[in-house]
Amino acid sequence: MADPRIIDIVLDEKTILWRNADVEQERRIAIFDLLEENSFSPVRSAADGHDGPYKVFLRVADGRLVIEIRHADDAPLEAVILGLASFKRAIRDYFAIFESYQRAIRDATPQQIETVDMARRAIHNEAAELLMGRLAGKIEVDFDTARRLFTLICVLHIRG
Repeated sequence: MADPRIIDIVLDEKTILWRNADVEQERRIAIFDLLEENSFSPVRSAADGHDGPYKVFLRVADGRLVIEIRHADDAPLEAVILGLASFKRAIRDYFAIFESYQRAIRDATPQQIETVDMARRAIHNEAAELLMGRLAGKIEVDFDTARRLFTLICVLHIRG
């Protein structure tokens, strides 16, 4: 029976050089939400007859995002590698608005928080669309899954 979803996701701790409590909370929420509901179907795996569920390991190596996909029993299935150059602006914008949002929720009025949150969602949505496009032909994901994966990709780019 088909089960095209992620049942476990791990970020390479060696890739993450530094993070604060706010970023750690963002990571926990993204992973929780992702595991609660996602749609993830590697194209090559489906062609080989495997249709989930999957375990995923994310890491950055040599300026590339590596998405290692495994069967539920941890047997390797495939690795999808994406260049990260096209994500540079989205990641930079994500961190800028993330910092603005964190400052706003501490010091701003509700209207100001809402304005920053709307900008944050817009950046996140654009990045999710970009990720979906880059995964096309490799992994089929829905929009919400792409948003959460993008959050995790950003966590992998934190530098102290």
